Amino acid sequence: MKALKTVKGTIASSFFTLSLWLFITTAHADSLKSAQVNFKQQISELESTFGGRLGVAVWDASSGFQLQYRGNERFAMCSTFKFLLAASVLAKVDAKEESLNRVVTYSTSDLLDYAPITRKNLRNGEGEMTISQLLAAALQYSDNTAANLLFEPVRGPQGLTTFMRSFGDKETRVDRIEPHLNTNIPGDERDTTTPNAMLKSMKKILLGHVLSEASKNQLTQWMLNNTTGANKLRAGIPTYWPVGDKTGSGNNGAMNDIAIMWPDADDPILVAVYYTGSKEPFETKNHVLEQVGRIISQQFSPH
Repeated sequence: MKALKTVKGTIASSFFTLSLWLFITTAHADSLKSAQVNFKQQISELESTFGGRLGVAVWDASSGFQLQYRGNERFAMCSTFKFLLAASVLAKVDAKEESLNRVVTYSTSDLLDYAPITRKNLRNGEGEMTISQLLAAALQYSDNTAANLLFEPVRGPQGLTTFMRSFGDKETRVDRIEPHLNTNIPGDERDTTTPNAMLKSMKKILLGHVLSEASKNQLTQWMLNNTTGANKLRAGIPTYWPVGDKTGSGNNGAMNDIAIMWPDADDPILVAVYYTGSKEPFETKNHVLEQVGRIISQQFSPH
């Protein structure tokens, strides 16, 4: 009789434990579903208010939880491609096929309209910058001339696309150089990605095994030092969150920002935001990205 009571007690205890686990699991699943629905509603409201089309993908490294809105739709990358270009160059450095200290020479004829750093380094019509300096200029100041000079070691847009394919990105494509890749013509798939594809590539580049630890750290530091994103995603993120990003803008209302950010000292959050088609002024499109940043920070703030 005592043994029977023990068995019954064990069964009852196991049933209670299973019921509790199912309750917690179901509640957690409902919470995640609710978060996704709420997120999509908030982003959709931004589209309704300001026009255009928004694509957003967010991934939390600590939980693996991902939010997305139009995550598989194509958007022109504009200058966010420079993040991928930098990664491709750094992969060459890791493979001993390139050196950060190699000096690249250029002249006035190479300068594009937007070239704040490469123009500053001209002396009597000639300029010299190391690969490292060009990478910093392209990532921190979005210098278009620096980006075009960096296409040479990776064998141009096709070489960069091949690099993307090498670690599984079958969506992102780079077809042209600056400034032509910013045309953002509706329906034109040249120089485009999807928010989900960019997010996955960011994960592999910044947190995976595409680059060495030294190269990942350097790339992240350049993004943390970016000077072009203060009024975009960063503006909606708490000031105590470290944020590294790469922005981009182009014709037909293109306004983009990809970022890595840390709500706490541990695992980061990765974000890819692409916005196109809005007729609003530049400052208003910045405000839209700020609002996306605020929505993300509210969703992922540590409790």
